[in-house]
Amino acid sequence: MAAFLQKGTKNILQKNPHDIVFLSALRTPVTRAKKGGFKDAHDHELLAHVLKATLAANPNLDPHLINDIQIGTVLSELGGHKAGRMAAIHAGVPETVAFQTVNRACSSGLAAITGVAHAIAVGQIDIGIGGGMESMTRNYGSRAIPTQLWEELRESPVKNARDCVMSMGITAENVAERYGVSRADQDGFAARSHQKAAKAQREGLFNKEIVEVTTRWHPDPEKPETVEEITVSKDDGIRPTSSAESLAKMKPAFKPDGTATAGNSSQVSDGAAATLMMRRSTASALGMEKDIIGKWAGTQVIGCKPDEMGIGPALAIPKLLDYTGVSKEEIGIWEINEAFASQAIYCVRTLGIDEDLVNPKGGAIALGHPLGATGARQLATLLPEMQRQGKEMGVISMCIGTGMGMASLIVRE
Repeated sequence: MAAFLQKGTKNILQKNPHDIVFLSALRTPVTRAKKGGFKDAHDHELLAHVLKATLAANPNLDPHLINDIQIGTVLSELGGHKAGRMAAIHAGVPETVAFQTVNRACSSGLAAITGVAHAIAVGQIDIGIGGGMESMTRNYGSRAIPTQLWEELRESPVKNARDCVMSMGITAENVAERYGVSRADQDGFAARSHQKAAKAQREGLFNKEIVEVTTRWHPDPEKPETVEEITVSKDDGIRPTSSAESLAKMKPAFKPDGTATAGNSSQVSDGAAATLMMRRSTASALGMEKDIIGKWAGTQVIGCKPDEMGIGPALAIPKLLDYTGVSKEEIGIWEINEAFASQAIYCVRTLGIDEDLVNPKGGAIALGHPLGATGARQLATLLPEMQRQGKEMGVISMCIGTGMGMASLIVRE
């Protein structure tokens, strides 16, 4: 383990000058692609809003002191770099602040946060912003499958290579079939995700993390000249009346005799999120130590077979716990991305985790999965919930298309 990371719970919970800490973690609402509040917005538009809100949430920080911004994005044209850089400057970030986008598929937001953490840890930078953005409304046309591909890869004799472009829905079916996850279990899990999210929304538990966004809206697709201004302030994919019984009526989405449906899979979504990060000693020097809300305590990533990519968290989480010297019993909240109910159930079962500790405010089945933003959205959701419940440590994890898993340990301040 690198010298800047402490191993073992006692050491991890201590406050040290070299800690990589979070001072804010904010997100836009997550809305349904092509139907929701951001259907006429751009991914970089959402990024501009959340970056502007991040600067406003930290008024004692001179923006010129920020060294770098890393933003996860998966589907954007040209990797989202040029539009993202424009959005950062438009939001008030000085031109002296560097910018890059990061693509590790579904974990891109968490990969960006980890990249900023690593840069701070080794002294490359002192202050950075990590986050993510995605408009699946605008950029999901290929459904994340390459439209141009070397034929030798498409017909590769190596099955795992061919399977990298397999439909994610089929990978979910593979997990269900291979590991005995029933349709009833999937529908029940999905219903609970909606019910938890609906309860959290009613009780205002998302308010601390969400930044409202005013954007344009075309109410009638047949009349594109008609434009309204709307303010989006909450996630719009949550279905409060969802039940296992109602979900059981939905048809399989990926194969005729399958068990994965639109109802027990993550929603195709639009959204953005960002977190301000710095070294603890930097926060102290700037008089901002009281603003610290948590710290990053390590990340691990691992590969698996592409045709069952959903098992990724079941592999990445044990690797993370071993890396940090923390036991699963010490984790108070697990934010495990619900790409599909089948894979989320498999991971929870395999890890031996109490489902009541998993996604207490609902997960991607209810909230949505804007690919590049999801990891950063999970952090924004996790930190205030850890504070509310008084939990010291939490884990963020997700499976990753092409066969990977990523997991990070987060400590509440």
